[in-house]
Amino acid sequence: MRKSRADEFQEFASARTGHLFRSACLLTSGDTHLAEDLTQETLGRMYAHWGRMARVGNPAAYAQTVLVRTFLSHQRRRSATERPLGELPDRAPDTGEDPALRVALLDALAQLAPKDRAVVVLRYWEDRSIEETADALHVSSAAVRTRCVRALGKLRQRLGGSLTEFAAR
Repeated sequence: MRKSRADEFQEFASARTGHLFRSACLLTSGDTHLAEDLTQETLGRMYAHWGRMARVGNPAAYAQTVLVRTFLSHQRRRSATERPLGELPDRAPDTGEDPALRVALLDALAQLAPKDRAVVVLRYWEDRSIEETADALHVSSAAVRTRCVRALGKLRQRLGGSLTEFAAR
């Protein structure tokens, strides 16, 4: 029996939502609310075009591209720099990871320009090639290489001496 379009999408969304959310958290420098919004927006766009996914060789990679483009589009909006204030979210359960490392890296990522952050997340978190990153961002391979070098230099500068401390872990 053939699965319906909605069932196929439901299966895809169930399998990829966690990964998309984690990538969105990195792109948004830990803003989980915005990451949830970006993930939902990405899945909504994927569902709208799900009938055409048969022509796409890798829907998961396409979803990551949609996520990055949605993030960059959001960053261009004037209201993208507004941060809501209020109660802090409940503390997440301890996973054995070093919170100081996570906070330091998220803070350093937050200080990068949105396109630099997108390049770093795609290249080093998503482990994409330079060409795949260039395709996702609609830029040349040389632009990706340049942004990578500059963004990593900025991260090293911002992390300073603590970079060697974190690398030893």
